[in-house]
Amino acid sequence: VQLQASGGGLVQPGGSLRLSCAASGSIFSINEMGWYRQAPGKQRELVAAITSEGSTNYANSVKGRFTVSRDNAKNTVYLQMNSLKPEDTAVYYCHANMKTRWYSPNTDYWGLGTQVTVSS
Repeated sequence: VQLQASGGGLVQPGGSLRLSCAASGSIFSINEMGWYRQAPGKQRELVAAITSEGSTNYANSVKGRFTVSRDNAKNTVYLQMNSLKPEDTAVYYCHANMKTRWYSPNTDYWGLGTQVTVSS
């Protein structure tokens, strides 16, 4: 199983970016998909997550600015980031909790991370 993220980069404060992450490989079902981030010297934190039914969860710091969405047919999760702030600068990691077989336990998988830098 592989999680391939794209869409990071450098953006000015107030700007927007859209991250995408596609899961591929032997996948039976995906429960939750989402994004975490880790800034230098800080712990990794949840940014946003979405279940297969569409229920969402956001960090307080991004509510109203970020939107997580998902295409179940494509095993892909998106993160639309608007009104970006310098404090949003971090490496963003895609996450998926999934089964690779019907009998497999739910397991967490991570992408390699994509850098988001918000700076003027």
